[in-house]
Amino acid sequence: MDFSISRGLGLMRQTAPFVLFRMVVYFAITAAYIIATGTGAGIGWGIGGFGDEEFRASSTFWGGLIGFGGVAGVLFFLRDYLLYVVKAGHIAVMVELLQGGTLPQGRGQIEHARAVVTERFGQASALFVLDRLIKGVLGAITGLVQGLLTILPIPGLDKIMGLVRAYLRVAVGLLDEVMLAHAIRTKSDNPFASAREALVLYGQNAKPIMINAVWLTAIVYGLSLVVFVLMLAPAAAVVYLMPGTIAAGGVVFALLFAWAAKAALIEPLAIACMLQVFFKVTEGQTPNPEWEEKLTRASDKFRKLGEKAASLVGVQAAAVAPAAPPGD
Repeated sequence: MDFSISRGLGLMRQTAPFVLFRMVVYFAITAAYIIATGTGAGIGWGIGGFGDEEFRASSTFWGGLIGFGGVAGVLFFLRDYLLYVVKAGHIAVMVELLQGGTLPQGRGQIEHARAVVTERFGQASALFVLDRLIKGVLGAITGLVQGLLTILPIPGLDKIMGLVRAYLRVAVGLLDEVMLAHAIRTKSDNPFASAREALVLYGQNAKPIMINAVWLTAIVYGLSLVVFVLMLAPAAAVVYLMPGTIAAGGVVFALLFAWAAKAALIEPLAIACMLQVFFKVTEGQTPNPEWEEKLTRASDKFRKLGEKAASLVGVQAAAVAPAAPPGD
């Protein structure tokens, strides 16, 4: 393993204001789900009073489901804000610390991170588009790695490739934010070009980076499972206080608590470790043209990144070009 858990915990401690900010955000989202689901179930239970017991049970269930779905819909529209302010902001301050920088404390750390993210990526919508493209290219790289695995002369490999593919897809989920970190680390003013460079560096170092990602994915989901089991009892108590009977409510709420703990505490620790891996493995390297050609052929999203990078260069050149002299 090319990372240190203790170094990752040290980064978490040094970015404590951001960790607290993440806890507030993600546990507030969990509370919103619970409140909206309980309110919806209560309204459905009241409406169910106009019918028999079967109608009341059905209306309670649908009321809770509508409340849950309403919060999910709001979060869908806020997903780019969460990426911009919470995830990218935390990465920005971690990168500075890994490079030996110093950070302000308290609320100032969050404002500093927002300034860094704005300088590197511009608006939240642009960062969201960039993140979608990065995820698409990561999927293509994973496909190339899987293709290499399938030609290895290992007996019975074809029978376990389904499990391997599923696990690799989960492991890759840790890497999109690391690609964003490359733009912050290099202080690039063209995030699309920086993302292409980071993806090529990942491709040419896929084996060691993926091995570390697999280890960290096991740690993340192992800890999340522990949180889920611990939260089953309080989640069941919450369901007990709601009107009507929602059989799966305890499991759903325990999953929500586990998700909040994963997003607020466990995932940033994994990202802190993956940043160590990426910076260590790619130190001093330049993008390999062969891998750039492979990705150009394999992924339309990679080609799209190139188009956007070239377009941004054109915009930047036009912005700094001297104005033409007035005619006679």
